[in-house]
Amino acid sequence: MIKKSLFFVCAIFLFLSYNKKEKEEYKDISHLRKLYSQPDASKWPKPHLDSLIDKATFKDIGVLPEVEYPIDNPYSNEKKQLGKTLFFDPRLSKSGQIACASCHNPELGWTDNSTRSFGHDRQTGSRNSMTILNVSHAKELFWDGRASSLEDQARFPIPDKLEMNMDLEYAVDNLKNIEGYKPLFKKAFGDQEITLQKIQYAIATFERTVKSPLTKFDKFITGKSDKFTDQEVLGLHIFRTKARCINCHNTGYFSDNQFHNDGQTLFGTKDEDFGRYNVTGKKEDIGKFRTPTIREVANTKPWMHHGHFPSLLDVVEFYNLGNPAPIQNKYIGIGRDSLLPTTSPLLKKLELNKEEIDAVLAFINTLSTPTRRTIIPTLPQ
Repeated sequence: MIKKSLFFVCAIFLFLSYNKKEKEEYKDISHLRKLYSQPDASKWPKPHLDSLIDKATFKDIGVLPEVEYPIDNPYSNEKKQLGKTLFFDPRLSKSGQIACASCHNPELGWTDNSTRSFGHDRQTGSRNSMTILNVSHAKELFWDGRASSLEDQARFPIPDKLEMNMDLEYAVDNLKNIEGYKPLFKKAFGDQEITLQKIQYAIATFERTVKSPLTKFDKFITGKSDKFTDQEVLGLHIFRTKARCINCHNTGYFSDNQFHNDGQTLFGTKDEDFGRYNVTGKKEDIGKFRTPTIREVANTKPWMHHGHFPSLLDVVEFYNLGNPAPIQNKYIGIGRDSLLPTTSPLLKKLELNKEEIDAVLAFINTLSTPTRRTIIPTLPQ
């Protein structure tokens, strides 16, 4: 009886000690505020990085770097304006009703806020529309990375049967028949010849200009220490430490530009999606998707590649539980065993309590800005 009582007392002591230690880590918010409200990340508390993360190439979160334009497609205002006009022109689609802006609406976080986007004949696509805000900092494009650059990306939606459903050659011919486009191409490229490459280059140039203004986070870490509430300071710290978000959502873009299997392959269901594997054919890529930026994430609902998460709380809770997605074993044993997806080892139970979850959500919201008015161009005739 004495041993049992002693064990019980020790257990209580350890529990209280653990909670005390956990709370002490966050108790001096004023100290954390001072550390984080300056841009030198080397002076911040060390991030909790997984052993799989390459420490030599890791870049901490911070302000977005300046946009870099390719040598073979330098910036010009004329090219940007042409690209913007093409971006909003539905005449690049077979129906004459679907434009790039149909799925990337500037008033909806440059997405469409739909679980899956509508395309030609109101057909539904298989994935959620990714925002093009700050897309100049993405390495590969689309959820599966099938495009190697913004110039390359611009050619995919036009011929896609579920999207714009227009043969690329016919799309170019359509524009050639619009007299009002000829002077725009001449201003942008020096001659009025309309080609597919020029269309791609112009749209890519415009998309590189779609970027966020300074966020509350950017202002805070560059010296405006009063911009964050205590809860947001705590959330920033947990984001980089206990919550381990920093492992994938890093750099000023808040994405590692890598591909990970987060357990959302939905194997064996009607929504099954093998992601990166469909591009590379490599078994290790089954179920991997590109890490999306979480800048402006509060404006880009719903979330995940399939759009099944209606709130950011759902997303944080999902990761907090260590990705509790069961493998759908409906097809196991009938020839599909070799296609079983393997969830990333980066995902582990986080044991975040409600206060910590609320703090992380508060911080994440500092990465988004109010919607700004975008002037829609007058289409040439």
